[in-house]
Amino acid sequence: MVSPVTVVKSEGPKLVPFFKATCVYFVLWLPSSSPSWVSALVKCLPIFCLWLFLLAHGLGFLLARPSATRIFVGLVFSAIGDAFLIWQDQGYFVHGLLMFAVTHMFYASAFGMRPLALRTGLVMALLSGLCYALLYPSLSGAFTYLVGIYMAIISFMGWRAMAGLQLVGATWRWTELAAGSGALLFIVSDLTIAIHKFCFPVPYSRALIMSTYYAAQMLIALSAVESREPVKDFRLSKAK
Repeated sequence: MVSPVTVVKSEGPKLVPFFKATCVYFVLWLPSSSPSWVSALVKCLPIFCLWLFLLAHGLGFLLARPSATRIFVGLVFSAIGDAFLIWQDQGYFVHGLLMFAVTHMFYASAFGMRPLALRTGLVMALLSGLCYALLYPSLSGAFTYLVGIYMAIISFMGWRAMAGLQLVGATWRWTELAAGSGALLFIVSDLTIAIHKFCFPVPYSRALIMSTYYAAQMLIALSAVESREPVKDFRLSKAK
């Protein structure tokens, strides 16, 4: 098992651009009421830096690890979703919702289906159903089912992220803790968006949404560092 200190020393420097880009977003704090390509770039910049974080491990790293590749693709769709949500008041909220639904499907695929952890899945399903029941009276039109579908997808992703989480024993891995924590923060971020948009104004909603969102994406990107499947030698594969 790799120690957290070793992780910080090896992965910390690669995340410096991400932390700087996140600081730029919060320092500039461009008004959401005036969407522009500049505000879209500033919002997406931390996600671009997470692309670079994974690419910094080498192209061979991604090619040899399908789970890391899927997380990278999920980050690509996340950036597209972020850009759409800059113009959500101009009718692009559903487009952003779709992009993030695709993101969660790639993440869930990266986390895999082993171990199954049915109890964890049942808990996530019950919590998801409860949250949807609370949101339902405030939903109307297409959002009545779109929000329900999205919640099912992100809950499935959360289940798969936390299924392998074991805090004690020889099988403990920090990457699984990162994945589970990242998934929970993503759910908190998206639930805050839903409450703020459909139910009632949440105080300091933007700060809460973006801080949990960026933290979630960073943790999920970190979880890709340690492979969840046998590493494939892509060079041998090409030779065959």
